[in-house]
Formats: sequence, structure tokens, C-alpha cells
Amino acid sequence: MCENEKLIETCASSELIFDGKVLHVYVDQINLPNGARGFREYIRHIGAVAVLPLTENDEVICVRQYRYAVQELVTEIPAGKLDSASEDHREAALRELREETGAHCKKLTFLGTYLGSPAILNEKIDLFLAEGLTFGETDFDDDEFIEVVRVPLSELVDMAVRGDLPDGKTQLAVLKVNEILRRRRMNERGGVEA
Repeated sequence: MCENEKLIETCASSELIFDGKVLHVYVDQINLPNGARGFREYIRHIGAVAVLPLTENDEVICVRQYRYAVQELVTEIPAGKLDSASEDHREAALRELREETGAHCKKLTFLGTYLGSPAILNEKIDLFLAEGLTFGETDFDDDEFIEVVRVPLSELVDMAVRGDLPDGKTQLAVLKVNEILRRRRMNERGGVEA
């Protein structure tokens, strides 16, 4: 037995208890690694993308919108769910960037996948960095009310460190991009820290 196999849980049975437009709630009876039975309640989601649009002046194009579930106005990077399970994630990121900010980019870099709450939600959010921006018109969904704001990356880093940037995907993207830029600049200076 491989070392990690002693941690694996397997499904004995699965029951869909709510089938919504976006969320699908399941209760599964599971076999625990020690042979006992247990259950897991969790939500299936088609998946999403999020993109950090970075200007030449190191400003991030953010969106501010009211998030009903937490009853707060939240500043975050543009994001949205996939239109289908087979949708290309890069194309989805470009679509969300255009729809929510009006921006197009010359360079789109994959930053990794974010799991927001893997104990209860299978949603995977692929994160991207968009650079070389040009701007056109936004195209919000009918039920989206969004304010587009430019925030210096350094200010977003400070907000994340202080705990004033509650959205997890935005925190992760901001901190990753800040580190990517630090390393780029260090490499441009021949590996010397400024």
C-alpha cells in the first residue's frame, strides 16, 4: 500500500439532495481509510476562472460588487464560472476580463488553481495574470452591478496583509503576482535584491 492510500476515502453511495442552477448539493456515504463508514456533505460546481489585470503602472483593475451571501461590498479581481465543463479556461478568463473590465490583453499567464473550501466545495478556480492591456467596452450580465476600480498592486498587497481584502482568490492572485514581479525585477538587475 502506497503511503498516501491510507488517507483515501471512497464513495459507497451518493445522493443529490439539491440540484440548483449553479450549485449541486450531495450527501455521500463513504468508506473511511480505517474501514469504518462515514458521510460527506458537499457542493459540486462547474468551476471558474479569475484574472488579475495588471497595467503598465502596476495598477490592478478590480471590480467592486455586492456579494449577497456575505452581505458585503467586496473588492476582487474579475472572475466568473465556466459556461460548460469543456470550456477552455484561458478563453473563459479572456471573456471575463472583457465582460467585467472592458480589457483585452496581449499576455495571459496561468498562476495556478485555487480551492476555496475543499472540505465542502469541489469548485476549482484557475487564476491568470493579464498584461499588455487595452480597453474597450464592458459587457456585464443582466444581474451584475459592478464598479470597476484601479488599485495599485502595492496597496492590494498591504490590504491582504492587514486582513482588509477578504476574498481568497484575490488575496492569492495579488500575493503571487507581487512575488512574480519581485523576481522579474531581481532577474533584470542580475539577481541582486533592491
